[in-house]
Amino acid sequence: MPVGTLANVKTLTPDQLKATGAQMVLSNTYHLHLQPGEAIVKAGGGLHRFMGWDGPMLTDSGGFQVFSLSEMRTITEEGVTFKSPRNGDVIEMTPERSIAIQNDLGADVIMAFDECPPYPATRSAVELATARTYRWLKRCIVAHQRSDQALFGIVQGGTYLDLRAQAAADLRELDLPGYAIGGVSVGEPPELIEQIVKATTPQLPEDKPRYLMGVGTYREMAQAIASGIDLFDCVIPTRLGRHGAALVRGERWNLKNACFQHDHTPLDATCDCYTCTHFTRAYLRHLIKAQELLAYTLLSIHNITELVRFTTAIRQAILDDRFAQDFAHWLTPADASRSES
Repeated sequence: MPVGTLANVKTLTPDQLKATGAQMVLSNTYHLHLQPGEAIVKAGGGLHRFMGWDGPMLTDSGGFQVFSLSEMRTITEEGVTFKSPRNGDVIEMTPERSIAIQNDLGADVIMAFDECPPYPATRSAVELATARTYRWLKRCIVAHQRSDQALFGIVQGGTYLDLRAQAAADLRELDLPGYAIGGVSVGEPPELIEQIVKATTPQLPEDKPRYLMGVGTYREMAQAIASGIDLFDCVIPTRLGRHGAALVRGERWNLKNACFQHDHTPLDATCDCYTCTHFTRAYLRHLIKAQELLAYTLLSIHNITELVRFTTAIRQAILDDRFAQDFAHWLTPADASRSES
């Protein structure tokens, strides 16, 4: 799922996004609450109509900001108090408030409000955060008012596999529409992410969507899919595009490099995206060096297309019973290769 934090995937129109093959988009509850506000989105017909995207959408809960804005917030049993990074206003976010905002935004999938512990964190701190996440989830279920939105719960537990197992067992009993693994990619090494996902995913129902939050590299996705994960979101493809980097058949290329200055071949001759079928590496490098905004659009189109192609190929390989064989390179341990993104 490409990330459209503020009801847009950066630099792309909805038509351009759809052409990449992307099926579902993620937006951010906390940031949309700050700007433009959920009342305006609701009055505009909900997120789909407001941003012109007619495909499925997911909104996160604002829980990640509990982690990322650690210097600007206070956590209590009731919820979280933030200071707005825009104007310093005090913002109170409770499980009930998060769900009410997401009900107004109108995405197809909404996330329970959770507490994401940092890495590293003591076991006692993670225990408190995991238990509070479960209590908040039950409050979210009571507060949820729309039958046309699927509420997913989030498994926390840090790097403590027994806490993850207990959290997964608690969530299973609630029989939710879907389940997410949160609290990864918050600073821990790749081998720990792999360990958490490999141990936790099989403990979640196979007949419900299983979502790994905030992960989107080739290797991490392949390994997580091998464990049973279905959904991913990550800012990587558009963020790399804004920094002049392209994802090409498992590699990350810096198009600012001089070797591309006179290279008049397509970025990737095997890719049928708009960028690769219309422009050359030399032209893309020129746009990047000139800081032309078109560069960010063209690279984002390609990078999203590339990751969609990668996951689509995995889907087909699974159907053909060739996943382990065709993607063996990506299924090796995380520390076996550091060259790919």
